[in-house]
Amino acid sequence: MNLFTHFHGRISGLIDELAQAGALPQGLDVASITVEPPRDPSHGDITTNAAMVLSKPAQKNPREIAALLAGKVTSLEGVDAVEIAGPGFLNMRLSGDFWHARLRDVLDAGEAYGDGVVSDGHKVNVEYVSANPTGPMHVGHGRGAVFGDALAALLEKAGYDVTREYYVNDAGAQVDVLARSAYLRYLEALGDTIGDIPEGLYPGDYLVGTGQALAARDGDKWKGKDEAEWLEPIRTFAIAAMLDMIREDLAALGVKHDTFTSERALVEAGKVGEALDYLKDNELVYHGVLEPPKGKLPDDWEAREQLLFKATQFGDDVDRPVQKSDGSWTYFATDMAYHLDKYRRGFSDMIDVWGADHGGYVKRMQAAIKALTHGEGTLDVKLCQMVSLSENGEPVKMSKRAGTFVTLRDVIDKVGKDVVRFIMLTRKNDAGLEFDFARVTEQSKDNPVFYVQYAHARVHSVMRMAADELGASAVTQDAVHGANLARLTDTSELHLIKQLAQWPRLVQSAAQAHEPHRVAFYLNDVAAEFHGLWNKGKDDKSLRFIIADDVELTLARLALIRATANVIASGLRVFGVTPVEEMR
Repeated sequence: MNLFTHFHGRISGLIDELAQAGALPQGLDVASITVEPPRDPSHGDITTNAAMVLSKPAQKNPREIAALLAGKVTSLEGVDAVEIAGPGFLNMRLSGDFWHARLRDVLDAGEAYGDGVVSDGHKVNVEYVSANPTGPMHVGHGRGAVFGDALAALLEKAGYDVTREYYVNDAGAQVDVLARSAYLRYLEALGDTIGDIPEGLYPGDYLVGTGQALAARDGDKWKGKDEAEWLEPIRTFAIAAMLDMIREDLAALGVKHDTFTSERALVEAGKVGEALDYLKDNELVYHGVLEPPKGKLPDDWEAREQLLFKATQFGDDVDRPVQKSDGSWTYFATDMAYHLDKYRRGFSDMIDVWGADHGGYVKRMQAAIKALTHGEGTLDVKLCQMVSLSENGEPVKMSKRAGTFVTLRDVIDKVGKDVVRFIMLTRKNDAGLEFDFARVTEQSKDNPVFYVQYAHARVHSVMRMAADELGASAVTQDAVHGANLARLTDTSELHLIKQLAQWPRLVQSAAQAHEPHRVAFYLNDVAAEFHGLWNKGKDDKSLRFIIADDVELTLARLALIRATANVIASGLRVFGVTPVEEMR
């Protein structure tokens, strides 16, 4: 239950009652009304701007409308008190019984608490990683991989039917470079001395194994042959080898995809031509000459007639070429065909996770989606900024295996997948992220993954202690679940319950905004409330979780912390992080 959605519905119903009684006009639009926590907790538990929103259409003073609503709101179940504040805010305080019932909701649902708060199976396609199949994944790819995977999990928790997709860019010039680089390693495997890797080829030693595998399969079949003979078969072999490597890296990170779509297969199936035929049939392309890019001198620019997409009709800054003067397709044309293919597979809602260097590409793709789907398709592009790696503030050196960058596998092997995943989600995707190996593994409250995991582990430690002190039969799951929650009356206990009750709202807002980093902030807040309650018990024995001579109170407090562990575990599983029961 999202309690804020619950009260929005109740308040909307009261507005209808007032309209039927003639106190307010009929047909008032309540869509813009918000029901949310007040910024200052001392103002109450929930607040609504209903009176201000309705003031103009109702032609009434907002405080007058607030007074009408206040007289009705007090009759709602769970509302203890109502106050009118400022220009007409309605602040409500909820009863202890109401909060105890919310805690019961968490206990009943377990880790499924917050499931299905937005959708009932609406289809969404999330495309992420999509690294060129030319080598191992670097840490920048890792951030996009974690972000996309967590976003997909968040959307699934919110109730969407999600397909995770990887777009394999295997049709461009970069895979020809891969084939030439693999051929050089193939010759090396056959005993040739290749010397330094020539400029323009991939220098990393990750292709050594690929060359050896090719030599083992084909012997000297390709040695001494013209490039035209070996380029295609070696390219196919090398791409497959690189994709196997990428899949291994993703598996080590706990990232999965449902679908891998090949750009080359898309082109060979004629999908690009189909997309362009659609644009031609709808008069959305024309032959023209683009203006020189800004900052280019006339002698740097060669005017060429190209087939241009009318992107400016759909919100882009300039029209975009889809076919070059030599008749070949542009990258943009194949990307248009790919997204049209996704739409035709039933995905009107698409989310792409890209690197920050693709920011200039966003408008044209969104324009293309509008044009190709009659405005029925939507594309949200999430740009992930780069990650800077350091050790105690000092930059980390590049990987010898990759040749030019630190591989994602290097980072996973050093700190573990759970740390990598959690830390990658502690900042908004379009903000820079510093990943300091020393800080992300230290055991302190300044390390968010430790702080949250420690809360989860502490709960299980308390449960073990309770079983030892009171006997396992006294603190069974049924006994804890059936605890008298009315015994939870301390302000700190109620604050923790209120924090837990925010989880469905957080799931909803984070899923709708496509911002999984909000989960990290929320988990940190839950952990802080729990650790704060733990610390109070150290100073005040009456607030300890285990009171040996008051089993009823102990069971109520065990119920509270078990619910806390449920919510933390729920959030960690959205992140693909395994909740721990013991810190080592």
